[in-house]
Amino acid sequence: MSLEPWARTARAALPCLVAFVLAACGGEPAGGSPGGPGGRPVPVVLVAAEKQRWFDSIQALGTARANESVTITAKVTETVVRVNFEDGQEVPAGAVLVDLSGRAEAAALAEAQAAFDEASRLYERQLELSKQGTVSEAVLDQQRAARDTAKARVDAIRARLGDRVITAPFAGVLGFRAVSPGTLVTPGTVITTLDDLDPIKVDFTLPERFLSALAVNQTITAQTVAWPGEDFVGRVTSIDSRVDPVTRAITVRAEVPNRDRRLKPGMLMTLTVSANEREALVIPEIAVQAIRDRNFVFRAGDDGKAQQVFVTLGARRAGQVEVIDGLMPGDRIVTEGLVRVRPGVALRVRDRERQPEQAG
Repeated sequence: MSLEPWARTARAALPCLVAFVLAACGGEPAGGSPGGPGGRPVPVVLVAAEKQRWFDSIQALGTARANESVTITAKVTETVVRVNFEDGQEVPAGAVLVDLSGRAEAAALAEAQAAFDEASRLYERQLELSKQGTVSEAVLDQQRAARDTAKARVDAIRARLGDRVITAPFAGVLGFRAVSPGTLVTPGTVITTLDDLDPIKVDFTLPERFLSALAVNQTITAQTVAWPGEDFVGRVTSIDSRVDPVTRAITVRAEVPNRDRRLKPGMLMTLTVSANEREALVIPEIAVQAIRDRNFVFRAGDDGKAQQVFVTLGARRAGQVEVIDGLMPGDRIVTEGLVRVRPGVALRVRDRERQPEQAG
């Protein structure tokens, strides 16, 4: 039996079968409009490329440090008479923190002061006699030396008394107090700590390859897990004069305003250094597609159709990307609806926000 009639029948039915399959899959015949089923334009969202203030971001980890920090200790062996501060208190420079017993030194000062006053009176008396010629210059010089010696002794005792009154060397916030009235302290005994917390310093290291991108007064943004989602903006104040020969890293110091004292010394900070600030053409990163090693976007032409444009990209940050070449400010770029967009496709602009479906 010949199969030729069956072959002719199959060939005749093949176009119908292809058309049925395309219709079932939602496809289009090869000669249809590229805009979509039935030639309808593809709904898309467009965003205009625009110039923005841009910079390269360098990431680093740093440690917060107090602007000034000191451990308050005793200088002499003495008993604590009075403690004049509370834990965590903020004090001005020169505030008296602790009084130590100084009765012996106070008595010695009174004695030395009396001796100085007497030596001063004798010197003044002999100075008058010297003017009358009744006292030799040698006697006058001897009395002047006695007066000066008494004065030096008074100053020395006052200095020792000063060591028994412990004051704050600068304004700041005190830590926990480690002594109580009646405590016997010796030289080196810790009394408390004092930190100046505004501004806060942040030290961090960067690989030496970033050295050319660093400069004093650069903007930095710091974050910490203690205050999630909040940025603390500061500036670079100094760059170390040496690169570590082992790690090949350089240490950088920044300062961050801390008027509310929320940042504490010792905190781990995540920093972003803003380098190479400039005006750049920026588009949403989601609009960029790639073919092998080339990047392209779809631009809406004046005729309302999609144009495939190859672009050269720069730095990326927070969902946006810098366009170095390929676009001009004001070009409208497709950011949503890209799945069905092809070169030459008619575009229909829709709102970014979709209305919720009505229940029914």
